[in-house]
Amino acid sequence: MRLPTGRARQTALEVAGREVVITNPDKVFFPQAGHTKLDLAKYYAAVAGGALRGIAGRPIVLKRYVDGAEGDPFFQKRAPAQRPDWIETVEVRFPSGRTAREVVVRDAAQLLWIVNLGCIDLNPHPVRAEDLEHPDELRVDLDPGPGASWGDVRRVALIVREVLDEHSLRGWPKTSGSRGMHVNVRIHPRWTFDQVRRAALALAREVERRAPERATSKWWKEERHGVFLDYNQNAKDRTVASAWSVRPTQDARVSMPLAWDEVASGGLHAGHRTGAHGRPRRRVGWNRRRRGIAGEAARAVRCAGSRGPQRRALAPALQEAWRRAAARRALKTEARRERRREGPPRPPVNTTAHHRCEGGA
Repeated sequence: MRLPTGRARQTALEVAGREVVITNPDKVFFPQAGHTKLDLAKYYAAVAGGALRGIAGRPIVLKRYVDGAEGDPFFQKRAPAQRPDWIETVEVRFPSGRTAREVVVRDAAQLLWIVNLGCIDLNPHPVRAEDLEHPDELRVDLDPGPGASWGDVRRVALIVREVLDEHSLRGWPKTSGSRGMHVNVRIHPRWTFDQVRRAALALAREVERRAPERATSKWWKEERHGVFLDYNQNAKDRTVASAWSVRPTQDARVSMPLAWDEVASGGLHAGHRTGAHGRPRRRVGWNRRRRGIAGEAARAVRCAGSRGPQRRALAPALQEAWRRAAARRALKTEARRERRREGPPRPPVNTTAHHRCEGGA
């Protein structure tokens, strides 16, 4: 439902039994890809089932891109004072001793509410609102340095899995949405942030010992090579983009959950592309990325286990996103064909001289 409000326009999306207002829905958030704020909101509505698995019940730092992906973001730890009464918050204490009431998302309506604030990616803390001092997630951030390939990232990730398996821990891999990979490890919330960070450092050093030519745990950039295991992402004040997060890249890449056999096979890479009608297709090659968030929604519907009525309920949103993307592609294709038909530009005609000749006859 689209509601005009003077010069501005807004749209209300119905999710989780609530109507969430999306202001300035036609504002372009990804200029090169052509995706609008409404496209972003509909994407998150479509993948909410998967996205909530990584953020539900956790305090979230709001990283707001009010001018879109190409603008400068700002971090907002404190929840806005003007907020609906159905937005949950919790008081978080930082290492500096300061406190802030941060937003806690538990359903799709709350998720879309923060998206309307300009949040492109989702940045939850590794703790639950019920216990803010004991992380229930250890995060392994694989950050490829200069010269490191996607193959190096995959091989290091498989060694991470090997070490985790030896300690009866299960890691859940996902692309970072850029060049790297994240492995999230769910743990019992009984250890402090410092203990979890030291465990991540021990893991990084063991991986480095097993693959010294590809992996490094060195903190100073001058000493690094290959893939850096950034154990400091487990510090108390750090957050990492969660699974299904759209990243603020030109082509709106998404941090995609992976299966370990996908990591091992090498049949994918840091990004994905979308085929005709938004159907995902895998390609090998560093520079080939998934185009558009509509295709991510399509894969999310399958991966998140949505079937039957749930999937049919998502169909209108997906079809509209695909229609808009197809219309943009058609316009660009027609413009290219028109330029080819016209050929190179012709030299200007001196119409004055032409008329003088006619008059002299």
